Parts: sequence; C-alpha cells; structure tokens
Amino acid sequence: MSPLLSERDRKLVDELRGAASQTRPIDEALKTNDRVIARVTDGIYRQPGSAIRELVANAYDADATWVSVKTDAPNFSRITVEDNGTGMTPEAVIHLLGNIGGSAKRTELGQELDIASSTDPNTSPGGRKLIGKLGIGIFSVSQLTHSFQIITKTANDPYRTVVLVNLRQFADGPTESDDSEFQAGRYRVWREPTDNVEAHGTTIVLTAIRPQTRDSLRSEQLWGAIDNSMSREEKENTLTTIPKYHIGRLDSSGSYLDDPRGKSEFVNLPWGEQDDPRTAFSKMVESVWSAVRGQATVKLSGIFDTYLQMLWNLSLALPLPYVEKSVLDESVADDWAYFYKLSNKSKGAAQQLQSSDPEITVRELAGLAPPESTQSPFSIIVDGVELSRPLKFRNLPATQHALKKPMVFVGSLRQDFEGIDRNVSAGPLEFEGYLFWTPKVAPTEHQGVLVRIHGASGTLFDSTFFNYQISETTRRRQISCEIFVKQGLEAALNIDRESFNTAHPHTVVLTRWLHNALRQLTNAQKRQAQQVRGAARVSAQRDVEDRISRIVDSANSLRTDGEGVVPDIHFASSSRQTTATSERIYQTFNLDRIVQEVPPGLVAPTSGSVRKLEAITKVLSIYGVLERLTPKEQENLLGSILGIMEADNFE
Repeated sequence: MSPLLSERDRKLVDELRGAASQTRPIDEALKTNDRVIARVTDGIYRQPGSAIRELVANAYDADATWVSVKTDAPNFSRITVEDNGTGMTPEAVIHLLGNIGGSAKRTELGQELDIASSTDPNTSPGGRKLIGKLGIGIFSVSQLTHSFQIITKTANDPYRTVVLVNLRQFADGPTESDDSEFQAGRYRVWREPTDNVEAHGTTIVLTAIRPQTRDSLRSEQLWGAIDNSMSREEKENTLTTIPKYHIGRLDSSGSYLDDPRGKSEFVNLPWGEQDDPRTAFSKMVESVWSAVRGQATVKLSGIFDTYLQMLWNLSLALPLPYVEKSVLDESVADDWAYFYKLSNKSKGAAQQLQSSDPEITVRELAGLAPPESTQSPFSIIVDGVELSRPLKFRNLPATQHALKKPMVFVGSLRQDFEGIDRNVSAGPLEFEGYLFWTPKVAPTEHQGVLVRIHGASGTLFDSTFFNYQISETTRRRQISCEIFVKQGLEAALNIDRESFNTAHPHTVVLTRWLHNALRQLTNAQKRQAQQVRGAARVSAQRDVEDRISRIVDSANSLRTDGEGVVPDIHFASSSRQTTATSERIYQTFNLDRIVQEVPPGLVAPTSGSVRKLEAITKVLSIYGVLERLTPKEQENLLGSILGIMEADNFE
C-alpha cells in the first residue's frame, strides 16, 4: 500500500479489500481536493470585466444602492470597487476567508451572519433576490491581480475591518506541498477605529494589476499590430481597424501617444467632459445607433476599444434600468410595433395584441405578472459614467425591408415538474421573456438570446439561440431576445456563470420554449410581411390608376377646355355597345376581337395593360380619332397598341 496515502484513506482501502460483495459496501461522502478550490481562485473568468461584474454583484447582494468603480484608465495600475451596502461583520469576514466556495448565502448561517434575509435565506436583508451563490465572487479578482485589500464596515460599528489578501499562483504539476493541505493564499486582517460610526459598505482595492490585464484593457494587441505594420499597405489596412471611440494610449512615461491616423485628438470618447454620468452613457448608446445609418453591420469592436466594450458588457450583465424603457413597459396605443402573445402549445400560433388605451403596457396586454418590486434603487458609475441597459426599441433607423415597424413577441412559462423528484428536476422553473424582431439589430453582438436570472446575466447574448437548428440564418440575425428567470435555472449555470449546462432539466425546458417561440415568430413575420407587400401592391396600383386618370382628365381639359365629357370606355368579352346620354358616353369594346388583331404569340393581356388601353382609348376618343375609323379599323388600331404594350409577353 502506498505510504503517501493518508491514514483515513489507508483504512478505507482495508475496508474495501474486505468488502467482497454488495452487501458490505463502503458508504462515504465525496471529498473535494483543496487544489480544485485553489484552481478556482486562480481565475475562472474569460475577461477582466467578468471579475468586476462579480464584485458589483456582491455589492448588489449586500443591498447597495450605488457602486463606484474606478479603473485608473488608461493606466489601469489600481482598480477600486466601492459600495454603500450593509458591509460585513467580523464573523462574516472570517467565514468568507475560511470558506472559499462555501458561500453562506441562501443558508441559515447566512441569516445568522446578516448577509441574508431573516425570513428568506434566498433574499438579501433588504429583500433582493440574491445573485451570488457559490462564494467565489470575491476571489474573481485573481483574474486581475493576486494582491488586494478589503475594507468593510457595518452601520453603527465604531470599527472597520481591513483585510490584506495575497492569492497563491496555481501551478500545474507536482509541488512540494502536494502531500499536505494546499493553501490558496494568505491574508492579514485587523480592526481599526473610524470616525463615521453610521457609515456602512465595502471597498475592494486591487493593486499590482497583472500586466496581461492592463494590456487587455489598453487594447495593446490592436495598437501593437498598427505599430508593427511593415509595409504601407499593411499599415493602411490596419489603421482602418482602429475603433472610432477609444481612451487613447500611453507611452512608458505615462504620456499620451499621437493618434496613428494623424488626427489631433489623443482620446476620442462618445461623450464630452461636461456631460453628467447618465448623459454620457446615453451618448455612448446613441453612438452605436448613429453608426448603423449607412452600414450593413455594426460591431462593438469596430466602434469601441476593449475598455469601452467592457463598460457596455457590464451594463448588459447587471440588474440595471434600461437606458430608455423596457419593451414590456411600453404602450401599444400609438401603433409603433406589431405585438403578439406567444402560445405555450407545441404547435400553437402567436396571437396579435391590440389596444387603443395609452395606459396599457405590453406586459399588461399580454397578461404577464407585474414586475418584481425592488426594495431600493441600484446604480453603477464606472469612471464617471452611469451604466444602464443599452437596449433601444423605438425610433430605430429606417431600412429597405417591407416591414417598417418592429415586431414584439411576449410570453411566459411556469413548469412545476409535478411527480418528478426534486433531485432530478431541480425544482420549479418560472420565467417570462420577449423576442424583438427588427430588420437590423445593432450592435451585432445583440443578435441572440440573453438570459437573466433575478435581473443579472453573465452569458450575454447567445447568437445560436441555444443551438436552434432550423435554417433561418437571416431571420435569426434580426432577432434580439431577453428571458427573465424568476425561479430556477441557477443550478444550470456553470461555475463561471457565463454558460449553461445544456443537459440540465431547466435548460432543456427553456430551450424548448425558446425554439417554439422562434417558430411562432417566423410564421407571424412571414404572414405580416406578405400582408404588407400585398397592401403595398394595391396602394401602388391605385397610385398608377390615379396618375392615369389625371392624364386623361388633362387631355380632356386641353382638347375641350374642360367642357367635353370623358367617355367611359370598357373592354369585355361581349359585343360592341355604344350608349350615349345627356351626361356620359358609354362604349364597350370586345376584348377578344382586339386580341385577335394582335400578332400571334400573345399569351394573354395583363389586367394592367387592359386598364392602360382603356385610358388610351379615352384619349383617342377625346381627340376624335376613333370617330373617323370603322369598327374594324378601331379594333385593328387598339390591337396594335395592345401588342406594343405586351411586347415582352409573347411566347
């Protein structure tokens, strides 16, 4: 037996060797190696912004009403995340540092530590649905640095708690400590008095930012490609990839470098220095829609540098208000879009919604439950810019598509999984959502579905719509969708909170609903477009007939000074008839005989050509041409004119 095994493991091995049948099994709990948790603390997120997102989510769970993030852009040498949440007691701090991956949220211990509601462990003390769950959010900073400081204080405490944390860099392969408990890092913690006893909140100070993190936020890869361009052609091609808006770049001494395109500005932001935080972000959103005009597609990478893209993605991921208004809170009375209620039947069809009451919202008209009330507002300001969800639904740029208005499809579902063990189903699932169709979605990163759990999302938009297999490539690029999960799905989130376990029962149900909704949208959009095109053809036909009528009236006015009577000319498969009254002259020509006068090969005259021939015949009659011709000559003349108009319609 290996001497490297622990004493406990050696005892279990002896028991296993003696367990010769299923009647004497060993029943033990699974154990997680400490190195697994250490690997988690070493960084599980893909982008620096993901780490900031997790810290802000912690502030939200602590009932903060505001969070201030300062990144020291474009240096990025120090990042701070400050909030006015409830803060952490010494007990909560010690539990956090000693239980990485063992969050007290959603537990009785969380209630005891005052980080969860005393009545519902799944909500914050202030009543918010908790976002965090695994207890690794605070260690997401390892994506940015291995050294950080926590300063936290609860209300009415004359002391604040200060923690210095140094995370250990994870290394693959054997280490000297493989035979002992693995340490994720070390910390020093102390208490110190403060003058502001009533103050509360937490500040995370990140120092010694990783070089690769700084380079990423500075867009160094992009700028480096420009600097390293060898030929003139390479340099010109690379310059075209410079985003329109950027925070500039610094040299080794901290001074701004010149713009490689020869422009005078070192920094080009969508907002001005005098803009307030909310206006600044509104201008950032408007800069994207301004870029839509005249371009086939608009990508964030073509408009913003990495830092500005991070702001955009943070605004999408966090529980924030919309930059204008949620589509579910819009009114339908002014007919700005087509509205539909989705069916939950497997082969159901979306039903159109209409109302003339300006007070009724899309949510109310679709029969959705009122939005969950929030106990307090929540705002995030990053470097002086207040973030909002950057989604617009109204006053979008015009396109060449037949449908000039967007289409909104709303629906909801609750699945209780009755009769299925909770360990299998993971409990009830409840959500609502909308699908927004418009000819051009901007930016292209918004094409797809974004799933929010209690208002937050780490997945951003999934352009595959959870692997929708139907061949609707063009239409999928015209759809933006949000799903708001009220209960469930959290267990389906992978540990980085940026993807889902596709085999989880909740993911399977949500996927089935989404694909059914896409089918209904496709059918309704096709029908609506067909109706609009048909109405457009009728309208165009009426316009043509109106113009023809005005031409005939003009000829009559010129010929008779408006005193003559325009004859009513008709073509039908019947005998020639001419009737005159004191007011009108009615004349009917035999269309079959006129067609016989056309050279052989005419398939059949179109209704449009017949209407034009009637107008020409009226003009000929006004000028007295037909009066000088015999009936046969009239038929021959009209046949020749019809043949000329139908010259492209011969076999």
